[in-house]
Amino acid sequence: MRKDVRILLVGEPKVGKTSLIMSLVSEEFPDVVPYKVEEITIPADVTPERVPTHIVDYSEAEQTDEQLYQEISKASVICIVYSVNNKKSIEKVTSHWIPLINERTDKDSRVPLILVGNKSDLVEHSCMDTILPIMNKYIEIETCVECSAKSLKNISELFYYAQKAVLHPTGPLYCLDQKEMKPSCIKALKRIFKVSDLDNDGILNDNELNFFQRVCFNTPLAPQALEDVKNVVRKNIADGVCEEGLTLQGFLFLHTLFIQRGRHETTWAVLRCFGYDDALELHQDYLFPPLKIPPECSTELNHNASLFLQAVFEKHDKDRDCALSPEELKDLFDVFPYMPWGPDVNNTVCTNELGWITYQGFLSQWMLTTYLDVQRCLEYLGYLGYSIVAEQESQAAAITVTRTKAQDLQKRQTQRSVFLCNVFGGPSSGKSGFLQALLGRNLMCQKTIREEHKSYYAISTAHVYGQEKYLLLHEIFSDFDLLSESDLSCDVACLIYDVSNPCSFEYCAQVFKCFQDGVVPCMVVAAKADQPEEAQQYCVSPPEFCRTHKMPPPQAFTCNTAGPPAKDVFVKLATMATYPHARLRCMCTCNRCTFCLCQNFLNSELLHTVKAKLHTAIFSRHMAHVDLTNSALWLRASVGAALFAVLGFTVYRLLLRAR
Repeated sequence: MRKDVRILLVGEPKVGKTSLIMSLVSEEFPDVVPYKVEEITIPADVTPERVPTHIVDYSEAEQTDEQLYQEISKASVICIVYSVNNKKSIEKVTSHWIPLINERTDKDSRVPLILVGNKSDLVEHSCMDTILPIMNKYIEIETCVECSAKSLKNISELFYYAQKAVLHPTGPLYCLDQKEMKPSCIKALKRIFKVSDLDNDGILNDNELNFFQRVCFNTPLAPQALEDVKNVVRKNIADGVCEEGLTLQGFLFLHTLFIQRGRHETTWAVLRCFGYDDALELHQDYLFPPLKIPPECSTELNHNASLFLQAVFEKHDKDRDCALSPEELKDLFDVFPYMPWGPDVNNTVCTNELGWITYQGFLSQWMLTTYLDVQRCLEYLGYLGYSIVAEQESQAAAITVTRTKAQDLQKRQTQRSVFLCNVFGGPSSGKSGFLQALLGRNLMCQKTIREEHKSYYAISTAHVYGQEKYLLLHEIFSDFDLLSESDLSCDVACLIYDVSNPCSFEYCAQVFKCFQDGVVPCMVVAAKADQPEEAQQYCVSPPEFCRTHKMPPPQAFTCNTAGPPAKDVFVKLATMATYPHARLRCMCTCNRCTFCLCQNFLNSELLHTVKAKLHTAIFSRHMAHVDLTNSALWLRASVGAALFAVLGFTVYRLLLRAR
C-alpha cells in the first residue's frame, strides 16, 4: 500500500478547480475564490482508505509551465477539470491536457487520470455521451465524475475516486479494450488460488474458501453467502463450480466480475494480502522480511516451518510414494517465478532408486538453504505463501536464530540441529565419493552422476544419542594456498586421504595446522580402505599423527560396497560437531574399550526388547481382567526391567566418563 496519495487538479481557467478544493474542505461554496489555494493535506484518519492525501491546485495565472511540469511528475493521480456547460473546456481535455500529461510521464507507468465535469448545477442534462468516447480512447482514464462545487454534489466522491485510482488502479488488472484481465493479473491470481488450495486438488472447497475469506478480509463467509457466490459463478460459466467447490476458472471469473463492476478494491485487497505491489510483482518487503542475525550465529527452520513444508510435500506427492517425481516437483514450484532447484539438488540430498527426491531429501534441502542462504529461504517460503497459510506475520517466523558457538561451549550444550562439516583432501582423495556416501550411494551409483550435475554439498540426517541432527558436508577445493577464512569456519573438519596413494596424507597434515587451536574438532578419514594400503610419505604415520594431536584414530572408509556405504563415520562426525566440548578420546569400533561397550549396550537389541516388554506389561496391568498368571508374568517383567534400568544407568555413567 502506498504511503500517501498526491492529487493534482488541472484544467482551463474558470472551470472551478479551486472552488472544488475549497468546497471539499469547508463543506460550503466559497463566496470569494482566489486564483489558487495552497497545497492541502488530509490526514489518514479521515480518509476512507486510511492514507494521507495531498491535494494540489494549479493556476495558469500564478504558475509557470516549468512549475506545472514539476507538479505533473510528482502527482499520483491527475484530475482534469472541465465545465459541463463549456464545450471549449471539454475539447481542451483531448487537444491539450492529455497530450501534455502523457509527454511528461513515462509511457510504461502512466499516471491515472480522472475526468471531472464541474458546474453540473448549471445544466439539466449530463454530457457523459460526449465524454465516453474520450474514456474509451485513452486507457489511462480511470473514470469520469460530474459534480458541482456550488451544490456540493459528488465532491467527496470525486476525491474518493481519485484516491481509489491510485490505491486500486484498473490499469494493472484489466484491459478495457479487450474487456478481460491482463496476463500479469491472471498469473498472480493463479498463484493465489494454488496457495489457497490446501489439498492441491484444483478446487477451493468450502473450508478453503472460508480460510481464504478470513485471511484476506478477516471474516468468514456465511453459508448462504457462500452459496450465493457459487450461484453467480454457476449462472455465468459452465466450468466455474463443481460439486466439490470453486474451480480456478470460477475464481478468475469472480475477480473479473469485481473489476467490471468497479469493485477493484476487492481484488487489490486479495493481491496485497498475498504480497503483491502496484506492478503485480511480489513486494520486496514481503519476500525479504527483516531478520536480525548476530555474528557467529546460524539459522535453521523451526518446528512450525517443518510442519508447513511437510504439508506442502504431502499435498504434491499425489501417488503417495514419499518421493516427488519431476512432474510433482514442477507442480510444487509452479508458484515460483523460476525453477529454484537444479539437477545438482538430486546429488545433494537423498533420493529414491528412480532419482526422485524423498521427503527426507526435500526437508534436508530446505535445511541446507536456510543454513547457507537464509534470505533465499525467506524468498522461497514467500512464494509458497508461508505467512498466509501458517497465519504468521512474515516468513521470519519460520526461522530460528541459534546461539553462538562460544555460548554453546560455555553452556556445554546446544539446541542446534544443523552442523557443517568441511571436507578437506588432496586431488582424487575420495572427497566427492565421501559426500555421496552420506546419501547412501556406493561407488557403482556414483559413476552414473554426470559431471555437470555434481554438487559440492551433501546433507542428510544422523542420529546422535537418539537425537536427529542434520550433517551438512561441504567439499573444499584442493588447492591449499587458496583456502579462505570461510573454508576454515565449520563445526567439524574432516581430513580425507587415500590409503593407496603414499603422498595423500601430507595435504591433511598441512590443513590440520589451521585447526591446531582446538576450536574446531577434526577427524581423519582413511578413504578407499578396500584397496591395498601404502605407507604414507610423511614424517609420521596417520595413526601416530592422530595420537600426537589427541584426535580419534583414522577412520577406515570405502564407497566400494555392494550396498549402501557404512554410516558410522558420519554419526561420529555429527557427534563431534554436536559435542565439541567433550573431545571424545575414542571414536573407534574395537568393541573392547569402555566407550564401544557402552555404545553397544545402549544400541543392543536386548535393551530394546526389555523396553518393549516393560511397556507391554504396564499396559496389560491396566486391563480389566488380568488373571493370576498374567500378574506373575508382569511382576517378573517389572523386576527384570528394573534391574536392567539400574544397569543401564550405570553404563550411562561409564559412557559419560569415557567421553
